[in-house]
Amino acid sequence: MPHDELSIDIKSENHGEALVYALRGSLDIATSPSVRAALTEAAANGKHEIVVDLTQLEFLDSTGLGALIGAHRRALENHGTLRLVVSEGPILRLLNITGLIRVLPVYHNRVDALGDHARVAAAL
Repeated sequence: MPHDELSIDIKSENHGEALVYALRGSLDIATSPSVRAALTEAAANGKHEIVVDLTQLEFLDSTGLGALIGAHRRALENHGTLRLVVSEGPILRLLNITGLIRVLPVYHNRVDALGDHARVAAAL
């Protein structure tokens, strides 16, 4: 997949209580507006339990992080949550380095994220 493409698969899970976004490709300056718009639309339609699956994401830059942080803030304002699913690797290291792992709930799989179980702890 070229660096400037992002595929977003959206489907409702957990009996409609959570909306899951599965991202593949690169979440960067070229693609973050699409993610920001999708997450904003979800919040506007009353979906405040949002899971963003980043396990297939190849690249994440500061604008992508900004889109995720903005979605997290909107969810909190509406008494909801935004949870991230992240595998071991560069995305998880980026969340650790930036300290965002202490702010954004991070899980290793969708089941844990949907159930709010086994949150990934920050690396020392």
